[in-house]
Amino acid sequence: MKILIDHPNPFLLTHGGFQIQIEQTQTAIRGNGVDVEALRWWDDSQGADVIHYFGRPGPGYIESAHKKQIRVVISPLLSAMGSRSKGLLWIQRLVTRGGLWGLPSMLTAPFGWNSFRLADACIANTPWEAHLMSYMFGVLPRKVHVVPNGIEEVFARSQPVARGPWLICTATITERKRVLELARAAVQAQTPVWIVGKPYSERDPYALEFIALARKHPELIRYEGPIQDREKLAQAYRQARGFVLISTRETLSLSSFEAAACQCPMLLSDLPWARTTFKDTVHYCPIDSVTRTARHLREFYDAAPDLKPDIRPKSWVQIGEEFKKVYEKVLSQNEI
Repeated sequence: MKILIDHPNPFLLTHGGFQIQIEQTQTAIRGNGVDVEALRWWDDSQGADVIHYFGRPGPGYIESAHKKQIRVVISPLLSAMGSRSKGLLWIQRLVTRGGLWGLPSMLTAPFGWNSFRLADACIANTPWEAHLMSYMFGVLPRKVHVVPNGIEEVFARSQPVARGPWLICTATITERKRVLELARAAVQAQTPVWIVGKPYSERDPYALEFIALARKHPELIRYEGPIQDREKLAQAYRQARGFVLISTRETLSLSSFEAAACQCPMLLSDLPWARTTFKDTVHYCPIDSVTRTARHLREFYDAAPDLKPDIRPKSWVQIGEEFKKVYEKVLSQNEI
């Protein structure tokens, strides 16, 4: 069995959890004895039984692969869709289903709507995303597989230590992660927060405003950039009073799983991905004004010493085994 990993965006232009997810998935699959490598777009001699595409390919991509008897498994990000209200999802469903049935394929192809049904398997990170794949795009439930992210062993084997005064947030410095809003709330609530991450661009106005605020309030906002050493990052989670992520949309936050593996108390945005994953074992914060966020932040800070998330994420090796089963299932199908 030969697997090729494909993704449309170069890592040198973006960074973040999706890059880590792709890299760790490839390593995990290889760790389960599967021949896997990245798809080389320039190499027409590269063969494969399955292409695992991280993202949403166009229908023509999948049709071309099928003509060569190559199965296609897709792992799309549904972070924006998965964070919308039920009312907005209902409207989007009407538009999507109407477009699929009533418009020429040349008009709908750029959206990749039909790719969900053409793919041999669709991978969802959470049960909520699995529901959306069927609800929004009409994917047969038997083709949808829930495979969460895994965690690296360095987080699973980390040992408890005395927790300090800092909350921690590991995230890219960008609007979607609401890092600036978190920093402003921390100042209002007088709760020290350690931000770990970096912006997509050093010239980004949002990031510059955050850095200026951090420099103005070093006693409450700790910012030293990203932590590249995974051992040190695990120690940071263990030492933190709690983990905070109040982003506007997510698929399944890798950093939340890292924090959970380190048994770090958690405050997350009140979104379906978090509710379906962590249920009532963590605290939730609505996506609202800085003032209201500050109130939730202060309440969480005071309660954190008595909290512990009741979830143990699987290792990436275990996740690789789940992917292997998906590949074997699609290859057992008689026809493409």
